[in-house]
Amino acid sequence: MKVDNKANVYFIETFGAFDGPGIRYILFLQGCLMKCKFCHNRDSWDLSVNKEMTVEEVLNDYRKYKGFYKNGGITVSGGEPLIQIDFLIDLFKACKQEGIHTCIDTSAGCYNHKMDDKIKTLMAYTDLVLLDIKHIDNEKHKDLTGMPNTHILEFAKLLNELNVAVRTRHVLIPTINDGKEDLTNLRLFLDTLTNVEGIDILPYHTKGKMKWEKMGLVYPLDGIREANSDDVKKAELILKAGYKYKTT
Repeated sequence: MKVDNKANVYFIETFGAFDGPGIRYILFLQGCLMKCKFCHNRDSWDLSVNKEMTVEEVLNDYRKYKGFYKNGGITVSGGEPLIQIDFLIDLFKACKQEGIHTCIDTSAGCYNHKMDDKIKTLMAYTDLVLLDIKHIDNEKHKDLTGMPNTHILEFAKLLNELNVAVRTRHVLIPTINDGKEDLTNLRLFLDTLTNVEGIDILPYHTKGKMKWEKMGLVYPLDGIREANSDDVKKAELILKAGYKYKTT
């Protein structure tokens, strides 16, 4: 299968255990339009070319470790993978020809309705979407990420219409997005969806702070404590208790 689109690659993790089912090959793409204050890959925002790889180069690299991925597959993350949707379509088409499980980890920050036809094509080759919802409150989302969340919620609704399997992800940040009202409103939104297979609450950590500092930048959430297990349990009671998950 000869294709011309190339990926602008940020980083590759060959033994990923947290971004989709099983042990996975994680392809992190370069470039992101969101400016999340807690981003742990701050150096992935830049849209300029980092390292280019073809579909075949990615698959050849994947094949080196194929024996480890019997219950896993390929996850494309970022940055923001949907910025490079043409490459994603080519890659996932090729993956399906080899029976590889495909997953996208996205915040959908670049989504707009002009992409719908390409999104529908891509989803025909996508087994799972990990959808990050940073904040349910639009104004607070703007402050946290630099952009509104309205188009992101529209993307979630589109995936629901297409019946694409989704696991939602919510990075829980104390004093920022862990309030009862915000979590309740997020749950109310999730209750409108019928394609959600899981809800993952990810505790906020500060491990990415040093990347900001190495770039000579001030870390925006300096002084905000990391989320602990009690924080996560409280959020789970609101977001997950009694949720009607999609069954496969």
